[in-house]
Amino acid sequence: MLSVDDKTPQAKPVTLHVQRRGKGDLLVVAHGFTQNANCWGAFGEGLAEHFDVLMVDAPGHGRSGHDDADLWEAGKLLMEAGGRAHYLGYSMGGRMLLHGALQRSHLVRSLTLIGATAGIEDAETRAGRRRADDELAAKLETAGLPSFIDSWLSLPLFATLPKDAARRDERLRNRAAGLAASLRNCGTGTQEPLWNRLDEMAFPTLVLAGAQDSKFSQIGRRLAAALPSGRF
Repeated sequence: MLSVDDKTPQAKPVTLHVQRRGKGDLLVVAHGFTQNANCWGAFGEGLAEHFDVLMVDAPGHGRSGHDDADLWEAGKLLMEAGGRAHYLGYSMGGRMLLHGALQRSHLVRSLTLIGATAGIEDAETRAGRRRADDELAAKLETAGLPSFIDSWLSLPLFATLPKDAARRDERLRNRAAGLAASLRNCGTGTQEPLWNRLDEMAFPTLVLAGAQDSKFSQIGRRLAAALPSGRF
């Protein structure tokens, strides 16, 4: 595994912590909430067989800092870290990349979104989600990181993950303050709906969702249909 100092993807200084492996076209990957660059596991190893993979610690996660970054700033930071590249984001990482791609579309060779959304359109529902994210952040600060991670991984969405895929130990390398800030600044409740701007994204976009995830399968099909070069 190489650090960013071993291979530099662009001239600008990188302010997010990254790891790099593989060879081929550059692929920048952005993880989900409570994860970090060490959580890609076998999936990341598979990608590195075909790509030069830049695995980024998202703002508020791992060793990156930038706890105060909102989705627009987080997206910009990810684009600055990767430069001209293919981009892949899971959940929170996908939402960050949507914001980054709208600001720096010239840097995106292609985009892959896994379990991501363009936002909650109904203002009342969005406000309710924001309150829930704020409460979750407060719970994290009170209960502490280990308790929160165990509670998070017990959610139905993650409960069936095998131990090696759950990456509990790696998630515990995050900071409670960083994750709480991420919930408040980059949670779905704070996300400005982007559905009416998806037609600005002309680059090829692949949208993925788990076969048993009916919610994000529905969202994913809608995302792909709204994108000029989208495929679900």
